[in-house]
Amino acid sequence: MRGEYKVPGGKLVAVDVEVADGRLAEVAVSGDFFLEPDSALDDINAALRGMPADSDAEQLAQAISSALDESVSMIGFTPQSVGIAIRRALGHATSWVDHTFDLIPPVVLDPAMHVALDEVIAREVASGERPPTLRFWDWDSPLVVIGSFQSVRNEVDSEAAARHGIGVVRRISGGGAMFMEPGNCITYSLAVPASLVEGLSFEQSYAFLDQWVMGALAEVGINARYVPLNDIASDKGKIAGAAQKRFASGTVLHHVTMAYDIDAEKMTQVLRIGREKMSDKGTKSAAKRVDPLRSQTGMTRAAILESFAQHFRGQYDTRDSDYTDSELEQARKLVDTKFSTEAWTHRVP
Repeated sequence: MRGEYKVPGGKLVAVDVEVADGRLAEVAVSGDFFLEPDSALDDINAALRGMPADSDAEQLAQAISSALDESVSMIGFTPQSVGIAIRRALGHATSWVDHTFDLIPPVVLDPAMHVALDEVIAREVASGERPPTLRFWDWDSPLVVIGSFQSVRNEVDSEAAARHGIGVVRRISGGGAMFMEPGNCITYSLAVPASLVEGLSFEQSYAFLDQWVMGALAEVGINARYVPLNDIASDKGKIAGAAQKRFASGTVLHHVTMAYDIDAEKMTQVLRIGREKMSDKGTKSAAKRVDPLRSQTGMTRAAILESFAQHFRGQYDTRDSDYTDSELEQARKLVDTKFSTEAWTHRVP
């Protein structure tokens, strides 16, 4: 059996394995990585032989690390990446090429509906009703979407929010607040089976699931990089933040919001934490806008969204899709019974 894993920002690791009596009988690691001294490759293979076939990626990585001394240099790959490749070879992990992705273009909805659809789509991916799905958001009204564990009163100035007609909805993933007005940012959600991030730590999975968007940003002229844990930055500073939720059903929800053209004055009035963040960035003018995607690309928001979708299609097997009537109805019910209720919104006062 053969498995491969491309290390984000690194090299390809390939592993050929044979299993006998529930253990790894033969292991051959290869790839375009660098390893010094050469003899260390034999040590890696030897360390893996005899390991239980149901070992997780971290246990396999620990076996490798224990077998190597400090003089060994692994360049472009890690013990963990070898463990992930083995898990893929044994059928416990999947790669991008193992899936066909549903791609849903921007559909204008109440932003609370998109928060609810995150839960609906993730549930359907887990049950097999939908394949892994990438969907772009679009919305028709302003809203602050706060992270699952944030305090409403610490994050939002309720008087300013009411003055500007901006509501508050709590999403199911962690992370920070999203200040969303129509047309001011680009948001997408990716719902995938947990097998796609098998063996990856939370930090690694953030960068891994956003690999595609780094290429998409490059195509529109932005030299982007990932800043752990969950930020995407260009040469001119932060442009996006990611959030993630892992479900017990075996699905991972990963979503990203990128600033396109945000009214910084209004944002810093509504978001309390925004005032501190903006002051830290040296933003003194109340009229200044946060517009990295617009100013750095010169493109319309619609053109960037289409470019992103085209890039994803070019990277992976996709099929164009849309929301079903059933999904929209489930989302409406969730908005009414959960996401618009005081009990959920203010569960962390």
